[in-house]
Amino acid sequence: MAEPADPGRSGRDWQEVLVTVLLVVAALGTSWSSYQATRWNGEQAAAASRTSAIRIEAARAQGLAQAETQVDVATFIAWADAQQRGERDMAAFYEDRFRPEFRPAFEAWLATDPLTTEGAPPTPFAMDEYRVAAKEKAAALDVESERSAAEVRRDIQRAGNYVLSVVLYAVVLFFAGIGTRIRSRRLRWVLCGVGTATLLVALGWVATMPVSLAI
Repeated sequence: MAEPADPGRSGRDWQEVLVTVLLVVAALGTSWSSYQATRWNGEQAAAASRTSAIRIEAARAQGLAQAETQVDVATFIAWADAQQRGERDMAAFYEDRFRPEFRPAFEAWLATDPLTTEGAPPTPFAMDEYRVAAKEKAAALDVESERSAAEVRRDIQRAGNYVLSVVLYAVVLFFAGIGTRIRSRRLRWVLCGVGTATLLVALGWVATMPVSLAI
């Protein structure tokens, strides 16, 4: 006659299957999250390099803008002095040397008849027409660098999230491993249940994370 099935043995077999699944899935999850953490650290390093390059370019543009503004101020002051002294030829000499970007603002300022019109802008630099392309470029680069810096922060956060998921997988491995050493059947099921719940949380969270596969 066949021996009756041992319910205790059957339950332990199912526990062993569950523990094996937990160990395998947690190990695979650990490998994947570790890989992704490394990838996002690489993405962060690349973004940080781009941010530095953009900021250097922005500093150069800002320096050029300041130099060009100083040229505009110096030539305008020289022109104004020549006008004040009645030296028309010298005033024309300086006017011919105005930068192309400064000339529209200067002509618009003259059109306001600033010497006789009350409330007229005091200098061409107060006119809306005054533009310095290098200054605008520097401002645009500052905005771009801030976007790039935000990308760096996002990549750091993503790498950190994957590292935290590795910690969750380690918790799963701990509960699965210690469950095999506990004699109490009920306690083994409790530990397996906690490990399973932790694994599901980790898998669900990792599923929402962005993936980096760039080489």
